[in-house]
Amino acid sequence: MKTEEQLNFNDPKYYRNRELSWLDFNAHVLYEARDKSLPLFERLKFLSITASNLDEFFMIRVASLKDMVHAGYTKKDIAGLSPQEQLDRISVKTHEMIKLQYNTYNRSLVPLLSTNGLHVLASHEEMTDEQKEFADQYFQDFVYPVLTPMAVDSSRPFPLIRNKTLNICALLEKGKETDMATVQVPGVLPRIVTLSQDDNGTTVILLEELIKRNIQQLFMNYRVVSAYAYRIMRNADLTIEEDEAADLLKEIQKQLKKRQWGEVIRLEVDENMDKRLLKWLRRELHVREEDIYKIAGPLDLTVLMKMYGLEGFEHLKTPPFQPAPVPEMIEEGDIFSKIRKGDILLHHPYQTFDPVVDFVRESARDPQVLAIKQTLYRVSGNSPIIKALAEAAENGKQVSVLVELKARFDEENNIVWAKMLEKAGCHVIYGLVGLKTHSKITLVVRREEEGIRRYVHLGTGNYNDSTAKLYTDMGLLTCAQAIGEDATAVFNMLSGYSEPPSWKKLHLAPLWLRDTLVRLIRREAENARNKKPAHIIAKMNSLCDREIIAELYAASAAGVKIELIVRGICCLKTGIPGVSENITVRSIVGQFLEHSRIFYFENASAPKLFMGSADWMPRNLDKRVEIMFPVEDPKLKEEVIHILNVQLADTVKAHILSSDGVYERQDLRGKQRFISQEYFMQEAWQKVKPEDNPVKSRVFVPEMGVDDM
Repeated sequence: MKTEEQLNFNDPKYYRNRELSWLDFNAHVLYEARDKSLPLFERLKFLSITASNLDEFFMIRVASLKDMVHAGYTKKDIAGLSPQEQLDRISVKTHEMIKLQYNTYNRSLVPLLSTNGLHVLASHEEMTDEQKEFADQYFQDFVYPVLTPMAVDSSRPFPLIRNKTLNICALLEKGKETDMATVQVPGVLPRIVTLSQDDNGTTVILLEELIKRNIQQLFMNYRVVSAYAYRIMRNADLTIEEDEAADLLKEIQKQLKKRQWGEVIRLEVDENMDKRLLKWLRRELHVREEDIYKIAGPLDLTVLMKMYGLEGFEHLKTPPFQPAPVPEMIEEGDIFSKIRKGDILLHHPYQTFDPVVDFVRESARDPQVLAIKQTLYRVSGNSPIIKALAEAAENGKQVSVLVELKARFDEENNIVWAKMLEKAGCHVIYGLVGLKTHSKITLVVRREEEGIRRYVHLGTGNYNDSTAKLYTDMGLLTCAQAIGEDATAVFNMLSGYSEPPSWKKLHLAPLWLRDTLVRLIRREAENARNKKPAHIIAKMNSLCDREIIAELYAASAAGVKIELIVRGICCLKTGIPGVSENITVRSIVGQFLEHSRIFYFENASAPKLFMGSADWMPRNLDKRVEIMFPVEDPKLKEEVIHILNVQLADTVKAHILSSDGVYERQDLRGKQRFISQEYFMQEAWQKVKPEDNPVKSRVFVPEMGVDDM
């Protein structure tokens, strides 16, 4: 066996491909849709999420690889695969995944839905006479006036089909002539149409089936030979040369329009589509054979999220969880006096997001507050934080807001908020050229008897009150002087050209967060070599940075125990002799989306603990403004370590990465069922009012202390 010095930790054989790893994560979500222990409508929701995830994956990741191939780019990734090799493997894996999606839908979910009173008709031919009469009248009254049939012939070229829209193509005959036509299924109308409700349950059908049933009315002078649904996915990756963009706001608005008309990278069609129609679509859309997906069921399974929202089926869903109050916030007094008593740890969605909203809202109204500064990456559609910031500006406070326009798929939303904040009198910053500002920080400057005091919120998630109910994230409210001074330096750097020579507590990317992480990992390796306690626990969304992985390999080879909780992409391999035998990787997929980033370093029995906004990816460490912050209060540090340990104890929702690169669920024989997210729901309420606990009917294991796991 080679010694640590002889090993080449950059060897491609030690790495997994990023895109294939992401597909593994989506397979974990699909597993939830196939889990018979879950309520039926929750399984529908998870299947919908797998479809939505795939859409985004194709529009961005697959599109980027196709751009590389077109440009003749052949450089291999960290796993030794060229862009074309990656596309080939993605195609095989994705076709398999989509087949499993529809097997799950057709063979498992649809029959179970019918058993439970929701009858989903696959075709208009399955309708009863009474349902046909209703459907035809519905078509005449609501659908027909909205439709725009488009014939395609020598005088009328193939129309531009918008990204992600659902369409129906038709084969037409008139005498001996054969023509083609297409019509878009209108997105302004509900796609799920309720046909009847009676003692046998609710019967629904999809809008495209009603259109297919009545499509002859759109082409009165022709005979419709056949009609089938199709859907396209386009390249939606924005390419913006910021140095050449005189106005970033206008440039992004222009690029958003182009997103609708990018190269077609995926074509979904009904598996029974007439070969002549398929040949026609393939030619007109310039689609390769491997990019055609023949679907055995309804196209675009994101519609299942609409089905999830149907009324009358609450008994088939997991009861909504009510976040618990934060214990430190229950007592009387303003939020500033509560923060002065000590740092406050927030654990969402188990604890309410209200303290974050209240922090900004109270700051907007407090006459002693002089300034509010905040970074915004993603916010909700009717954000109370945006309203509070606008109110603060109207109240005469100095309000500076960095709105990240390049937040993917939130660009349009963020442009709206930016303009609104500017109108309210806020100073809006659009970030640094070439860098995405992904950090989550709010600074409030307040005048008090002792002088100026800075209050700071730092988080691992977004300032989005909606996703705060769905994502697991951590936050810290503090008025520690050192963090306050660093927070001021952060905003001065973002708004101007001021970059301090040193920082007291915060670690920023792209300045030296990477160097800090490397130093912390190397210190654990050195401690292991010197027979001192050495242990790393890291929780994040993605791990694909080659340098960081190589450092983890070196630490593992030195004897450091490394436990990774990586929800999504993980390019690291476990169980390699002499390289990663001391590393374990688990991915947890459950009711909430795991989103928090937490990093623990044993440091020879003097643990260092950090949280932050950055994953261990090149883009986060080198191309984004990110913040990693320490947790130093002993009680809070113990609490965060407890959170990590609870996640490591999950025996049900954790997928463990094996040495052969396959994720496996744990064998529960001889083990107790333990779901970390359910435990946190129970624990959050136990800390405040056990008698009000909305999840007390669930089954949990006894509470475990830090030393028990």
